[in-house]
Amino acid sequence: MATADCLQITREVGFDSLLTAGKPYTTSCPLPFQADSVKTARDVTRSTLRSWGLSELSDDAALVVSELVTNAVRYAMYSTAPQGIQLLLMRVAPHVLLAVADPSDEVPTPKEPDFVSENGRGLYIVETYSQCWGWDPLARGGKAVWALFRADS
Repeated sequence: MATADCLQITREVGFDSLLTAGKPYTTSCPLPFQADSVKTARDVTRSTLRSWGLSELSDDAALVVSELVTNAVRYAMYSTAPQGIQLLLMRVAPHVLLAVADPSDEVPTPKEPDFVSENGRGLYIVETYSQCWGWDPLARGGKAVWALFRADS
């Protein structure tokens, strides 16, 4: 899928409205600025995909959500904004959109992966395991970093 197509999908979805209202085939989960939020996000992702009959995406999506939530906890935990982190999964057939919103306005910037270091590989992993990824600023402040997966079911 071309980057332009991914961008069009995210613009049509509109993260600000999705984060505030329940929609069919959408799961949203608030997460605190804590390390165990990563496990919670993985669990919610796996159970949601299983309930949608998309278990085959679970491993890749859980890995990607781990990286996105880790980044959100790391870079947004010092924010003074009242909102925390929020996980969003949305089925937009034939895709699954996974997004993590946080109050930080810092732009996610991929780094050259250092395969020896403990960090610096997160967005490389997101790019490798998803069909495409990006980020969108939120009207309330902060951003939503998203990854798109193709569901063959």
